[in-house]
Amino acid sequence: MPELHFQIEAAEAVAHAAAPLIALKLRITNLPATEAIHTLTLRCQVQIEPAKRRYVPQEQEKLLDLFGTPERWSRTVKPLLWMNTTVAVPGFTDNVLVNLELPCTFDFNVAATKYFHALDTGDIPVCVMFSGTVFYQGADEALQVAQVPWDREANFRLPVSVWKEMMEMHFPNTAWLCLRRDVFEQLYEYKVRHGLPTWEQAISKALSAEIADEVKA
Repeated sequence: MPELHFQIEAAEAVAHAAAPLIALKLRITNLPATEAIHTLTLRCQVQIEPAKRRYVPQEQEKLLDLFGTPERWSRTVKPLLWMNTTVAVPGFTDNVLVNLELPCTFDFNVAATKYFHALDTGDIPVCVMFSGTVFYQGADEALQVAQVPWDREANFRLPVSVWKEMMEMHFPNTAWLCLRRDVFEQLYEYKVRHGLPTWEQAISKALSAEIADEVKA
């Protein structure tokens, strides 16, 4: 029966993708290589492990929305589920290198996006947990089927620069904000009433007015 081991060797932002995409370079090794692997259907659960890195004050401030104030972090900082995905691995005997593609979003309603956006430099501790089905050639050369054990996983430090490069490819100098329709209508009415040509100017003017009211108070 195959004894599969997993290691993530690198990561890159995928250029020219239709949507933001990070590719993890996943090395799969069969130790010892006693069977020929015909194909492998791999299920992957990707988690962020925020407790495994340090944060500068500016990052701590941006993470208030996720974890609260730093004195509470011992209770609030838990692993974040990033995504579940699958990959079809072609046949191999000893080892194979495949792309584990991670589709990403710039939606700030998603916890992972908030977390990534809060980081300036360094890396992101990631754990990928594997399961799935392996089809292999047994000792009698017959096709056999086995399950990938649930304890198989790989840890990786994803550079923050890879995330930033990917988002800059798709949203240069831009961020996306999803609003409830009634809130959008209020903002639209405010923009028209004040004769403002862009959404940026409407939001900036509204924020300036709010700050001025706070100062007066």
